Amino acid sequence: MNKIKGGLRNKKCVPCEGGVKPLTPGEYGAFLERELVGWSVRGEKVLEKEFKFKDFMEALGFVNKVGETAESEGHHPDILLHGWNKVKLMLSTHAIGGLSENDFILASKVDVFH
Repeated sequence: MNKIKGGLRNKKCVPCEGGVKPLTPGEYGAFLERELVGWSVRGEKVLEKEFKFKDFMEALGFVNKVGETAESEGHHPDILLHGWNKVKLMLSTHAIGGLSENDFILASKVDVFH
């Protein structure tokens, strides 16, 4: 299946301070199916993916790019650098206790770094 690229990547994260419901599997399923490669949802609350690199410095460079993008979007993932060459990203919108479109927007933007 060909993934449709760029729809989410062209959007900007918008501040979320609660008051909206988290996305349901039916709502976020299209993002996973059409736009994101290798991402999965855990417990309907966390969007996650593990990235593997050739060495520690490449993994660290990726973490720095993700950090810059997250800061510019105002939406910050949990980042785990482990095993000297692996990075796991976990996205969730804490203000609503689940997933929002922001999580999928940021995921699509960081995918271009790997």
